[in-house]
Amino acid sequence: MTYHVRRSPERAATRPRSLTELLTPRLEALVAFRRDIHAHPETSHAEHRTTARVVEQLRAAGLEPRLLPGTGLVCDVGAGARTVALRADLDALPLADETSSPWASTVPGVAHACGHDVHTAVVLGAGLVLADLARAGQLPGRVRLVFQPAEEVTPGGALGVVAAGALEGVERIFAVHCDPHTDVGRVGLRVGAITSAFDQVKVELHGSGGHTSRPHLTGDLVFALAKVVTEVPAVMSRRLDPRAGVSLVWGRISAGGAANAIPRVGVAEGTLRCVRQDAWKDAGDLLPQVVREVVAPYGLRAEVDLQRGVPPVVNEAVSTGLLQRAAEDQLGEGAAVPTDQSLGGEDFAWYLQHTAGAMARLGTRTPGGPTHDLHRGDFEADERAIAHGARLLASAAIESLRLPPV
Repeated sequence: MTYHVRRSPERAATRPRSLTELLTPRLEALVAFRRDIHAHPETSHAEHRTTARVVEQLRAAGLEPRLLPGTGLVCDVGAGARTVALRADLDALPLADETSSPWASTVPGVAHACGHDVHTAVVLGAGLVLADLARAGQLPGRVRLVFQPAEEVTPGGALGVVAAGALEGVERIFAVHCDPHTDVGRVGLRVGAITSAFDQVKVELHGSGGHTSRPHLTGDLVFALAKVVTEVPAVMSRRLDPRAGVSLVWGRISAGGAANAIPRVGVAEGTLRCVRQDAWKDAGDLLPQVVREVVAPYGLRAEVDLQRGVPPVVNEAVSTGLLQRAAEDQLGEGAAVPTDQSLGGEDFAWYLQHTAGAMARLGTRTPGGPTHDLHRGDFEADERAIAHGARLLASAAIESLRLPPV
């Protein structure tokens, strides 16, 4: 796996001071910072304490962060006509922390189970060492730190960040996402789509209800709901190009309260995912039609609520190459490894609708240890990933600014 990036001829002569040397004295504080926000997680659009803690750290380093509407912030490091951005997400998930670590969540029913606390510490660490370089006159441009709220809700807080002008003048943007299936010290990279399009789906069936002994006198709602759950995904797979990778999976089904009563209302909720952006709209347009076709024989009314989520994260080739070079320079030969496209959704995709960029999968699994998957209450990350991610993003930003303008 090699993504070629033309090296600037003056690179060797103007190479910045060692990022490891600059970051090492800060590592203990960065880990403590991560543990603090891990213990005090906040859900989407409620990241007030987390925002304040990031602002506190940046101001202590002599930087001037700018608050975004609601929650979140941006902060410019260095100066110049060219700007590269680094993005982190701040929010936690509404689920219980099932770990036994001393820094486990102190907020009932809320946990950093997707690693956003790690992402925040990574971008903070990168920003602090870049600020050191800027003060020494060794940062060849401006790096904008973007601490985004509400990645975990649809359609994602990135849209509000873009609307607030955070990408103005930005020619390239980078991010990392924790990967518990990759060992710490390695970085997963891929040119092209690395995540998939994602929508939330709610199907609600309505009928008159009745007795289970007389289903012929009413719409058999539970039976029809079962047909929706099983047949709609099958029909979608035959009405759309199978190469589009459309996946409709249900996460919640609810209907009725008595064994001998046919209910008036039933609900199925799930997600619609698509690996190809060009098929994303077609899948969303087709779904309501298929639901109504499946329900029609049972005399019920179907309401379909499709909440558009995010497009795929499509990594641009040059940006991916910069991340590969950064991984090799900072983490060692072989640190950059190929990774597959996932069906997960990530609102970093919205930034890439406006500028070039790439996201890397940051290894967080302790070698030889268990895999703590994302969006589970027992998720844990090897904290060495903080240093790796900070050096990766700082190096990629520097090298991006050394390239000819996009």
